[in-house]
Amino acid sequence: MKSAMPFHGVGAPALRLIARELFGAIELPTERAYADAVLGLFRGATHREEWTLAVLLTKHRRGGLRFRTMSTLPIYEEMIVTAAWWDIVDDLASHAVGSLVLASRAEGSTAMKKWSRDAHLWKRRTSILHQLRYRTETDTKLLEACIEGSWSDRDFFARKAIGWALRQYARTDPAWVRRFVEAHAERLSPLSIREATRHLQG
Repeated sequence: MKSAMPFHGVGAPALRLIARELFGAIELPTERAYADAVLGLFRGATHREEWTLAVLLTKHRRGGLRFRTMSTLPIYEEMIVTAAWWDIVDDLASHAVGSLVLASRAEGSTAMKKWSRDAHLWKRRTSILHQLRYRTETDTKLLEACIEGSWSDRDFFARKAIGWALRQYARTDPAWVRRFVEAHAERLSPLSIREATRHLQG
C-alpha cells in the first residue's frame, strides 16, 4: 500500500467482522445522521483501517442503502479525493456511487460525465468503474463517455480501470465489448485491451 497514513495491519475479513460488531446496533435515522457518522469516522481517522470502516459504514443496512442519493454524492467525493487510492475508491465506486447513479439516472449520469473529465484521476476512475455491478442495466453510452475522458491518460490506474470495466461488461454483452475494442483499438492502451479481452479469446 502506498499511503502516508499508518496501518494497524488488520486484514479485510477481520475488518468486516469488526464492522459488523461495531455497527450492529447503530441507528442512522436521517440523512444528516448518516453523513455525520460516515464523515465523522472518515475525517477522524488516524489509521487507514478506519477509512475502510467508514466505507463499510456506507453499506450499513439501517441507513447506508437508504441514503445513497444524489445529495450524498459530495460525501463520497470527499472520501474519494482524500483517499486517492484503489482500496477506498474502488469500493465506493462500485457500491455507493454506483447505486446512487442507478437510482437517479439522469442526474447521476450527468455527474459521472463531469467526473470523467475531471483533473483528479480517482474521480475519473470512479466514473469508469461505477457501473461494474450493473450487468444488463449498464448504460453503454455512459460507459463509453466515461472511458473517453481518460483516452489520453497514461496512468496505470486509468488504463486498468478502462480494461476492468470493459472486461466486466463483457460477461453480459461480449459482442458489444468486441465491437468497442475493435472500433477504438488505436486509442486504447495495450493494457486496457488486454484486460478487456481477457475472456473473449476464441
